[in-house]
Amino acid sequence: MGAVSLVIDVDNSAGFKGFFDKFPSLIRQATESLARSCCIAGKLDPQRLDQQQVASYELAWVYAEYRAASVAWESYNGAATDLQQGLCGIYIASAAQSIRTRLEPLLPILGIEPEDFDRLFGAGELRSMMQALLAPAYLAEVGQEVIQLQGEVGQVKLDDDKEMMQTAFRKLAVDIVEPLAESIHRQDLTVPEAILKPLGEMGVFGISVPQQYGGTAPDADADNASMIVVTEALSEASLAAAGSLITRPEIVTRALLSGGTEAQRVRWLPQVASGEKLCGIAITEPDYGSDVAGLSLKASPVAGGWLLNGAKTWCTFAGKAQLLFVIARTDTDRSLGHKGLSALLVEKPSTDKHEFCFDQESGGRLTGRSIPTIGYRGMHSYDLVFEDYWVPEANLIGGAEGQGRGFYLAMAGLTGGRIQTAARASGVMRAALKAAVRYSQNRKVFGAHLGDYPLTRAKLAKMAAQVAVSRCFTYRVGELLDCGEGQMEASLVKLFACRSAEWITREALQIHGGMGYAEETAVSRYFVDARVLSIFEGAEETLALKVIARQLLQDALNKGERHS
Repeated sequence: MGAVSLVIDVDNSAGFKGFFDKFPSLIRQATESLARSCCIAGKLDPQRLDQQQVASYELAWVYAEYRAASVAWESYNGAATDLQQGLCGIYIASAAQSIRTRLEPLLPILGIEPEDFDRLFGAGELRSMMQALLAPAYLAEVGQEVIQLQGEVGQVKLDDDKEMMQTAFRKLAVDIVEPLAESIHRQDLTVPEAILKPLGEMGVFGISVPQQYGGTAPDADADNASMIVVTEALSEASLAAAGSLITRPEIVTRALLSGGTEAQRVRWLPQVASGEKLCGIAITEPDYGSDVAGLSLKASPVAGGWLLNGAKTWCTFAGKAQLLFVIARTDTDRSLGHKGLSALLVEKPSTDKHEFCFDQESGGRLTGRSIPTIGYRGMHSYDLVFEDYWVPEANLIGGAEGQGRGFYLAMAGLTGGRIQTAARASGVMRAALKAAVRYSQNRKVFGAHLGDYPLTRAKLAKMAAQVAVSRCFTYRVGELLDCGEGQMEASLVKLFACRSAEWITREALQIHGGMGYAEETAVSRYFVDARVLSIFEGAEETLALKVIARQLLQDALNKGERHS
């Protein structure tokens, strides 16, 4: 790997240093300019924001790619191996290209002078670094190293406890999940007890539950690293059959910790942690997805509780779950928007069936039908219809004081869901990259192994770079969240990692050729499973426009007000 250490030399990194020194000023100027064009009387205007959706979307992506590149830059300067440094360099060069492409058509809208833009992206030192790191010969050499390592790239430093945890769950994933993953996917089965039971015994469902309530999380401090380690390991074996099982109990747990009564925590959290109560989430409705303020499922007060009437959709694991986290409208005044929503814990029987109907003695009914999907099979997402379904008063999270706080309780859980989704994406990426490497070694085309061709090696190098940086980014955001920071970064890494997973699984399938399109090959499952990642836990467009861009623009306005 001599050429790698020759090209990746600290003395040759001046181009990247210049980029990271100068780019923040440019993007800050662009953000402030776009914020001014989207506001009236100092406040962001919804109509103007909608008019600038394309610019806002690209701006969100620029921030995500730049933040990933910044993490790569940190790793580049502290890399323990030539390969790690090379992979980080490849990503930074690719990110700089992508950022330039995204920004250039928007220069007039963003108020960026072409001369300033050209001065940054046309700098000779930056251009030289990009040319060196994306040179075909260099990519091929890095790809050869990736092949030799069987795709094991992007190592993240963990403490001894996390290393042991990672080893244990990777072994469990290989021994228990992998042998069942393909049959679950192809036969569209529900996750069986053969997986649920050992995962429960390993404490998977209680990773976010504090120890005082029967879980494994510290009572005082957050522990996102454990969640990331476990989620990534299980997702590498199967996203749907194992990797996503932690998400729903985490959302319920965070909601109870954020706004539940102590009595509710004592009652529910031990059951969630043990897996006695498997969880489902019912937020989305047929006419309202990310637009939570429009939700209409009605919760009407009656003696001793509430009656639920209305429909929910895309309720993952709602069949198997015994406990549903439901957002319902408890105030009939629709003008209140999200302030009229509350969160309830709804109990139901568990079933493996794709359709169900449960009748209460009181006359209430809950029916469900699974939605056929191209991937992410095993947990199943359901359409639900509530008809006078009775929920005890004690199941309103937060009690009387919890009325109107449903939106905020859901958001408390979804922040954790975003970093967890990034971890799921990392697991799927790892599986796809390693599958591509194996196939490149085994498949012969025109008298040579696929991995002997420069194009295959270049593809593997770029894939490995994306995997390595995505892993570093995910674990870095986990650290920030543990410190009470990183809310924005959680959205950025979710955006970044999910798109990365889509691209890497696509490239892995392509390397497999016709066999990649066959269901008998696991890489086809990785491909269709990865596609859901950019949709749930905040659809890519909504996340970019309504969360990331809006917050960036609001922060720019606030900063301008402070300086005025």
